[in-house]
Amino acid sequence: MTNNSDIAEMSFEDALAALEAIVRGLETGQQKLEDAITAYERGAALKKHCEEKLAQAEARVQAIVARADGSLSLRDGE
Repeated sequence: MTNNSDIAEMSFEDALAALEAIVRGLETGQQKLEDAITAYERGAALKKHCEEKLAQAEARVQAIVARADGSLSLRDGE
């Protein structure tokens, strides 16, 4: 298994760019089998990281509710 400890520190944008690069590399079909498997494993870890970052962002956005007077507050209990 490949060492993916660096992924946890990546921003969403950096992780997405790395994932896109892996997909492009895999699409060419020019990698050796073992390299392709390693890339696929890293891609799966990057995908999971991106999904987690998106879920965190979605939770933050959903917690913000515009009040009638235009000010912002955190949603209570929802």
